Amino acid sequence: MKKLIPFVLLISQFFFTQNVAHNLDAATRKLLASASAYSSIVSMYVADEGGNLVYEKNGNAGLSSASTQKIFTAAAALETLGKDFQFVTRAYYSGTLSSGFLAGDLFVTSTGDPTLGSWRYDGYKPENFKQKLIQSLRGKGISKISGNLIIDDSYFDFLTTPGGWPWNDLGNYYGAGVWGINWRENQFDMQMLGGEIKKLNVDLPNVKWVNDIETNGNSDQCLIYTAPHSEVAYINGVLPVKGITVSGATPNPPLTLGQEIKNWLKESGIEFNGKVTSTSQQRIDGEKTAAVPANNLLLEYKSPTLDQIIFWFMRKSINFYGETLIKTLGKEKNNEGSFDAGISYLKDFWKSKGINPAMINFADGSGLSPQNYVSAKAEVQSLLYSKKQPWFNEFYDGFPTQGNGMKLKSGTMKDTKSFAGYHTSKNGKKYVFAIIINNYQGGNVGDALLQVLNVLK
Repeated sequence: MKKLIPFVLLISQFFFTQNVAHNLDAATRKLLASASAYSSIVSMYVADEGGNLVYEKNGNAGLSSASTQKIFTAAAALETLGKDFQFVTRAYYSGTLSSGFLAGDLFVTSTGDPTLGSWRYDGYKPENFKQKLIQSLRGKGISKISGNLIIDDSYFDFLTTPGGWPWNDLGNYYGAGVWGINWRENQFDMQMLGGEIKKLNVDLPNVKWVNDIETNGNSDQCLIYTAPHSEVAYINGVLPVKGITVSGATPNPPLTLGQEIKNWLKESGIEFNGKVTSTSQQRIDGEKTAAVPANNLLLEYKSPTLDQIIFWFMRKSINFYGETLIKTLGKEKNNEGSFDAGISYLKDFWKSKGINPAMINFADGSGLSPQNYVSAKAEVQSLLYSKKQPWFNEFYDGFPTQGNGMKLKSGTMKDTKSFAGYHTSKNGKKYVFAIIINNYQGGNVGDALLQVLNVLK
C-alpha cells in the first residue's frame, strides 16, 4: 500500500495539472473571442516552479511586451554587476589653489549614476549631494573660483536615447534619456494653472516653450515634445483649469545640474563668475573638451546599492533606470558605454542561459521601444533562472502585488498589455507565468488578462 501512495499522488497531480491547463485554454479562447481581441495575438506560457510546462498559447511568438521586458535587464544587472554595485560621482579641481582662491576649473564627473539627485532614497536627495559638494569645497578653503564649472558627461557615448523610441514619448518623464552624468532622474516637474506654465522645479537652461494647452479636461491629458540637447519644448493636449503638476524629460541634465551648482555656490558665499558647460555641450559648440584632472579630488559620492535601484526600477517601472543599466552593462563588459554594446551583452547573457535568441529581440532595456519583441516562454525561462540565483530575493522584492494577489510585473503600451511573475495558488501549487497581448482594441485589457490568470488562483 505504501508503494502505491507516491503513484497515486503522481496521478492526482497529473490530472490537476491537466484541469488547470484545460481551464487556462478555455479562458484564453474566451479572451480571443471577444470583440476587442478580434485582431489580437497572444503569447502565453505557464510553468510550475520546476520548469515543467503547464500551458502555452503561442509561447514562442515574439511580441511587443512593454515593461515586462525589464525582468531581463534587472536580472542580468544583478548577476553581472552584483547587488552591492554602486555608481560613483566625483568632483575635482584644476589649476592652483592659494589662500582660498582657485585659479582653475571645477569639474563634476560620474559613472552614470541614475540616482544622483533622486527624491526616492533617504540620504541621497538633491540636498544631500549639495551638502557634500559644498562641504568638500569649504574643506579645501575655497572661497573663489576663477575658472569654469565643467560637468563631465563623457562616461557614456553621446547618444542618450535608444533608437526606435517614439517622438511623443521622448519629452515626457517616462522617456528620459541617459547621460554620463544624470540629475534628478532627468525629470522636471512643471506647475500648470489655467493652461499656463507657472513654475518649474529646476532651471532648463536656454529652453523656450511653445504652449498649445487647452483647459477643458478633468485630468492630465497632455504631452510634452522635446529632445535631448534641444532648446525648444512644446506642450499640447488637455488639462483641467485648476492647478496641476506635469512632468517632462530634462533636455540637458548636465547643464541643469551645472546651473543648480552655480546657484549653490552663490548661496554658500563662494564667488564664481565663470561659464557653466558640459563635455557634450563643448562637442556641440565645436570646442576642445576639457580633460578631468587625474589629481585634486574634492569629493567621491556613491549611489545607493544596486539592489535598492532594482527595487524601484521594477516597482515603479522607471524606463530611465533600465537604459542606464543597459549602458552600464555595455561599459562594464564590453568597455563601450552605448546602447548597442549593452543590448548585445544582454542578448548574449540570456542566450548563455539557454534562451533561444530568436525569442529575445531587444531594442532597449526598458521595453519602451515598440521595436522590442520577446516571447512569453522567454520571459518564463528568465524568471525560472532568476528563482535559482542568490540574488533572487532582491529581484523578487521589486515585483508589485497586483489586485488578484499575484507578484507580477506589468507592461502597458498602446493596444499592448503584458504580465509576468510568480504565484502560489490556494492549494500551494507554485506557478511561473507570462502573458502578452498585442493589438487589443477597446475595453480594459488589463482586466481581460487577469481574468485568464485568475485560473491559477
